[in-house]
Amino acid sequence: MNAPRTRVQRRPVHGVLLLDKPLELSSNDALQKVKWLLRAEKAGHTGTLDPLATGVLPLCFGAATKFSQLQLEAAKTYEAIARLGQTTTTADAEGEVLRERAVDLAALTAERLAAVQAQFTGAIRQVPPMYSALKKDGKALYEYARAGIEVERPAREVTIHALELSLTQDSEGLPAIRMLVTCSKGTYIRTLAEDVGEALGCGAHLRALRRIDTGGLGVERCISLEALAAMGEGERLQQLQPVDALLASHTAVTLGEQDAARFLTGLPRKGAWADAEAVAVYGENPQALLGVGRVVRGELIPGRLLSSLEIQQILEDTPRP
Repeated sequence: MNAPRTRVQRRPVHGVLLLDKPLELSSNDALQKVKWLLRAEKAGHTGTLDPLATGVLPLCFGAATKFSQLQLEAAKTYEAIARLGQTTTTADAEGEVLRERAVDLAALTAERLAAVQAQFTGAIRQVPPMYSALKKDGKALYEYARAGIEVERPAREVTIHALELSLTQDSEGLPAIRMLVTCSKGTYIRTLAEDVGEALGCGAHLRALRRIDTGGLGVERCISLEALAAMGEGERLQQLQPVDALLASHTAVTLGEQDAARFLTGLPRKGAWADAEAVAVYGENPQALLGVGRVVRGELIPGRLLSSLEIQQILEDTPRP
């Protein structure tokens, strides 16, 4: 007989863990592994990172899950390697080779790369790849693709905030292009690599992808799954960023005790605040995050709020100076 499995005793955990996601692990599998290591009751991630990609994956626990949508909307920065001279069925290394072309490295001058950079910087239109999770008539596009069916996909506008291209070699020593991309939500780096390859006249497909920043949360602040697993329980909890790590771009507003109590019930507050679409609201006594809101004509309007129990648990777990 198999030994009975030990039931993990869950507990309230509040905060954000910045994981350096390893290769070939899905975002959800990464989340479940970290949730188990922290024995957390409630967890969620801030948007998926492909199994073939590595890098920044913010994982939200407890009260932080209320603000995970903010990271979905945030700009992302990726470092990508695309092999030149080959296109594939999936636009990445998993697909079968569709076409091979010679790569004239002498023609790929700094001026040529700069021209292509400019062509793909700013608002651009992308046709989503067939091998993607986008849905048509209730089915994911990759389901059609696996059945050998190609369906029409309307082009979508995305924004490339910054793009740097440079020549390099891939892991097999073949000619490649290195792309450093800061882009809006919904950008397919596979498609960008393919389009850049076409603009260079030789085609390309994605060989490696690493997310190095999302919404100001950089890879240098991340911890690997292996390192986290090797830690003791207390040390693991110390790796958590506070809930408001997700709110760095918000305007901070602090309320006195009475206003804080009313704000937590969902009541707007009046004050001499400038209009702001994104506000992080704190209580003064005790000093704690209450939630988010917006200011319109001197009125602070509540948005997502922490519960009194969540605030109490966070205060109890916060080390005192």
